[in-house]
Amino acid sequence: MNDCFTCELTAQRDKGQAPLWDSIFRTPYWDVVHSYNTGLPGWLVLVARRHIAAIDEMSEAEAAELGNLLRCVSMSLKQVTGCLKTYVMQFAEHPQHPHVHFHIVPRMQDQPDTRRGPKVMEYLKVAEDERVDEATMNALGKQIHQALAAMIKA
Repeated sequence: MNDCFTCELTAQRDKGQAPLWDSIFRTPYWDVVHSYNTGLPGWLVLVARRHIAAIDEMSEAEAAELGNLLRCVSMSLKQVTGCLKTYVMQFAEHPQHPHVHFHIVPRMQDQPDTRRGPKVMEYLKVAEDERVDEATMNALGKQIHQALAAMIKA
């Protein structure tokens, strides 16, 4: 898919050219990555490894693996960040990302009311200098990888 930035990022992971935060954990059908444009540490994205534009295009194997991963990624976020719970969202509507991916977002204890529920998307609108830095994403990525590796025998 020529106009899909998600596919470009997946190709970099396939070549072993992705930083840790963009290749936290890989399974046969899904990649776990940290969002590169968020102000909230631990904002993870579960990315389908092949280009699919809608959930109904998933194979049975992709769907089965997805269910377990949603649970395990949520548990790892709770373990690593201390969040109360996670939010899960899927749209695949952004012009650069018309590719099925699920946002798995920690809902922190001290998260302000102005950033709870659907308003959590405000974390994706922060200025570049307010985004989570690469060192933090990598440190979280390492911890999340370890937690997932202990839960999932991929």
